[in-house]
Amino acid sequence: MLALRRLLLSTAIAAALGSTAAAATQPELGVRDGKIITVEGLRFRDLDRDGKLSPFEDWRRSPEQRAADLVGRMTLEEKAGEMMHGTLPAVGGGVPGRGQGYDLAKLKPLILERNVTTFITRLAGDPAWLAEQNNAVQAIAEQGRLGVPVTISTDPRHHFQFVDGASVAAGGFSQWPEATGLAAIGDDTLVRRFGDIARQEYRAVGIHQALSPMADLATEPRWSRISGTFGEDPALVGRMVKAYVQGFQGGATNLAANGVSAVVKHWVGYGASAKGFDGHNSYGRYAVFPAGQFDLHVKPFDEAFAAGVVGVMPTYAILKDLVLDGQPLEPVGAGFSRQLLTDQLRTKHGFKGIVVSDWAITNDCSETCRNGFPAGQKPSFAGFSTAWGVEDLAKVDRYAKGVNAGLDQFGGVEDTAELVAAVKAGKIPAARIDDAARRILAIKFEQGLFENPYVDAKAATAVVGAKAFVAEGRAAQSAALTLLENKNGLLPLKPAGKKVWLKGVSAEAARAQGLVPVDDLAQADLAIIRTATPFQTLHPNFTFGSFQHEGDLSFKDGAADYEAIKAASAKIPTIVAVYLDRPAILANVRDKAAALIGDFGSSDEAFLDAVTGKAPPRGKLPFELPSSMAAVEAQAEDAPHDSKAPLYPIHFGLTY
Repeated sequence: MLALRRLLLSTAIAAALGSTAAAATQPELGVRDGKIITVEGLRFRDLDRDGKLSPFEDWRRSPEQRAADLVGRMTLEEKAGEMMHGTLPAVGGGVPGRGQGYDLAKLKPLILERNVTTFITRLAGDPAWLAEQNNAVQAIAEQGRLGVPVTISTDPRHHFQFVDGASVAAGGFSQWPEATGLAAIGDDTLVRRFGDIARQEYRAVGIHQALSPMADLATEPRWSRISGTFGEDPALVGRMVKAYVQGFQGGATNLAANGVSAVVKHWVGYGASAKGFDGHNSYGRYAVFPAGQFDLHVKPFDEAFAAGVVGVMPTYAILKDLVLDGQPLEPVGAGFSRQLLTDQLRTKHGFKGIVVSDWAITNDCSETCRNGFPAGQKPSFAGFSTAWGVEDLAKVDRYAKGVNAGLDQFGGVEDTAELVAAVKAGKIPAARIDDAARRILAIKFEQGLFENPYVDAKAATAVVGAKAFVAEGRAAQSAALTLLENKNGLLPLKPAGKKVWLKGVSAEAARAQGLVPVDDLAQADLAIIRTATPFQTLHPNFTFGSFQHEGDLSFKDGAADYEAIKAASAKIPTIVAVYLDRPAILANVRDKAAALIGDFGSSDEAFLDAVTGKAPPRGKLPFELPSSMAAVEAQAEDAPHDSKAPLYPIHFGLTY
């Protein structure tokens, strides 16, 4: 009877704690200068240093219980800090966050005075060094009144294209094709495996959140963000997004304790950017739906929700002239739209996670933000803002409008004072702040950061860029290559002793395959040329417009790579590979190439593996390749694969 009573008592305690049998297992605790207390033979971090076990310190409780207790102990200022998603400041470098290491002197007041505990990292470098840099961030956070650990996020850093504000250089991480390349392969299992590898590499260096994937449909061929998407087929994009989220988060429908929380973006319609101009720029602030296909742009997000994605990031864009459920949409960026964030996202689609804005939507929009920098002045991030539709509101009112619309966190800013002022002025209900802080903190508890936010730098070296991971990435690079033309069965190439003239290909990589590089076309048996989709710089006076690819997609006389294609193909069989960061128009390249390949991100080694048949290409186009710019200009920005008489239809791809 006594044993039964003890069993019933222990069961009641476990139920009260919201624990499971597994939760009674002592976790590893990470402490630098904090304290540990022992209760009933178990060890806990004394985060608030009061010598007692507070409910939020008790790892036997559920993340939701712990978050609720912690929020109840927080000041308004501390809760406002949770709602900021700042940038880890770096020493040196012209782009915020990039440099030779974190500027800890600048970081300390952000954490300890402004109470910000979520930051994006833009550092790239040796894995052990990056791990130690992130540990230094956590050591500062441990000094806080409540010891709240820092969530460190990142833009994608496993691919080839590196664009400020959208991705990070791969550094020591395994390298994979772009998202479009993963879509070209079209294998859910492979994408899930990629996510699982990325999850391990991220967590090894102390990164906890992925500001990805993009569930946007690439329905506008001129758009500069296409390489980050999974293409323009809603069903394919949905499958890829679901597998990606599952791989990163570590669970089929949930975030695992060792997972990386995913933030799917950009809710919703970003890919329908008017004329392909991007929403980072004021001239690109509109998404348009001339074909009435808004619902198609929503579909891939539903697959992310089915996978239990933790976060959603709204688009910058104003969805122009759109009517939803019989009501015209307010002409403001999605981060300020209650119709999109509360009525659609939360109510209609049942999303329960966090909503984090894209970057800088609450910043004041200066003259350079609205109209670009004066002629002769180099664009910079000074005065950068994306406050589309609310440019003339006071900053405090932008914060209020965003929170009341449904935002839980603001990207790229640390303006806690304005958010606090909005609450004190009665512009935001206090309960909304509590709600947002609870959601954000529950994720930290779920990931075990309150027990141990530190990582082992030596272990990071073994995990990040592990040989097996690198090999899997290289194989995927080859597989994603998409064979468009193979005249007279030129490929796979038999390399032994074959003399090749190269452009855009490493001579060293060619020699490693048994090819013999030569400098004179007259001595070559064939030519191999790697090039990329053409682009224009139509808005050089805008911050993002100065480096984003816009405009014409066709090859023109006078362009160096095109002249090389013409010269080589006039004399010898020529293999042409085109990096498709946007859908190139290849009408005047196809007739010259003996073999034509669509490239979605590959090293020279992986590319030549495919060319020689060691790892045959098996990609299928994730978007159509138009026949002309006239066809591009006539198609609807919101409709998938709708250009007239495409040169290569969507899902086209040959095999050996």
